[in-house]
Amino acid sequence: MNMIDRIFIDGQFVIPHGAEMFPLHNPATRAVIGQVRLADEEDARQAIAAAKRALPAFATTSPPERLAMLRRLRDEVAARREALLEAVIEEYGAPASRAAFMVDHPVAAFDEAIDLLETYPFRRRVGASEVVMTPSGVAGLITPWNSNAGFICGKVATALAAGCTVVVKPSEMSATQTQVIMEAFHAAALPAGVVNIVTGRGETVGAELSRHPDVAKISFTGSTAVGKAILQAGAATLKRVTLELGGKSPTIILDDADLETAIPIAVQAAFMNSGQACIAGTRLLAPRSRLAEIEHLASTAVAAVQVGDPRDPRTTVGPMVSERQWERVQRYIRLGIEESARLLAGGPGRPEGLAGWFVRPTLFGGVTNDMTIAREEIFGPVLSLIAYENEDDAVRIANDTVYGLQAYVLSGDQARGERVAERLEAGRVLVNTLAHDPKAPFGGFKQSGLGREYGIFGLEAYLEPKSLIGKRS
Repeated sequence: MNMIDRIFIDGQFVIPHGAEMFPLHNPATRAVIGQVRLADEEDARQAIAAAKRALPAFATTSPPERLAMLRRLRDEVAARREALLEAVIEEYGAPASRAAFMVDHPVAAFDEAIDLLETYPFRRRVGASEVVMTPSGVAGLITPWNSNAGFICGKVATALAAGCTVVVKPSEMSATQTQVIMEAFHAAALPAGVVNIVTGRGETVGAELSRHPDVAKISFTGSTAVGKAILQAGAATLKRVTLELGGKSPTIILDDADLETAIPIAVQAAFMNSGQACIAGTRLLAPRSRLAEIEHLASTAVAAVQVGDPRDPRTTVGPMVSERQWERVQRYIRLGIEESARLLAGGPGRPEGLAGWFVRPTLFGGVTNDMTIAREEIFGPVLSLIAYENEDDAVRIANDTVYGLQAYVLSGDQARGERVAERLEAGRVLVNTLAHDPKAPFGGFKQSGLGREYGIFGLEAYLEPKSLIGKRS
């Protein structure tokens, strides 16, 4: 039983002022595996004060000084790979194949920040002026449970590269992962107060970060509803806000696609991270001229998806993170049936022989874009197959959503696929690939968010341009 009763403030592990004990579960077995003591508003204020004290000195450090800190952080996180891997599997239920990415990504995030900081021009001539890119201030970083360690390290690495001090509010459901990261950060011996980590609920710690006048910047990854609340809370002090929110990503299979290649990509896009991904391609748009063939191949592919023990190397879909999330997905599956969508694979309930919070990978046919399962983010392994008449109709359906985070286009003609991609309202469009580019900006159109992360765009979200204009001789 893992008992976590420390948070990280001002360079030290401290007992939270908050007293609530939150149970931690293994979602594959539903067993309680630990408890975490949650921080409260007072803990958040203490962390913000520590970050504020550390800001003046840290904001004036040179890029080489910050590079040295980032390298120490990277090395300490890398040294704890096995502990983090165990936490991701035991606490989150990530299948072994996905878990490997989830523990390597945090290290890669520091490498990307290091690479960017080595060449980024903090001073540049613009017209007759010198523009200096300056740190925005104390940054509040709020991370979700579906890739907790990766989001912590990615946001922290970028904020520190910019010269901001930070307070991290990680998901309370990911406390074991957070503990590993806290230990790594402590071992990196950064100046006190530069990084603070306060595990607590969103309505307490997250809300305090969102409204506190000494927090200049918020970076949040999570649901659209919470993102809107953060934006409202931050408006009083005009916080700079980056929001990476929900999605209902379309995957368009064009009529010239090689289906033997396209269908596996489409299913993987839908069920990545056990379907618990904001970028999941959960609307599969198929040309009506090939609908029967696509229905058959997709049904076969979904039925063959291996769901079960996260430690089994054959497993590609693990459990939902919690009972609440499992019930949410079950409700949407029932709604799909009630709305008269055709169940082509999967369905309600657990897969046979599994007691944890497992969902049967599910494919619906006969879906129209006005159905609830096509409009709302489910966050589980549920895929909706929607027919379209022609290319223009496919683009119309794909864009007919309040979201716009990511989209996918699958075509036998790369150039044609890219032309269609340019017409889609999404922050990222992947054409014939599932590759991730950490240097390209990531973020959403419409209600999928504000601002961008990764690369230069992500770094500049933590910077304010200051123009120095001298008298001309």
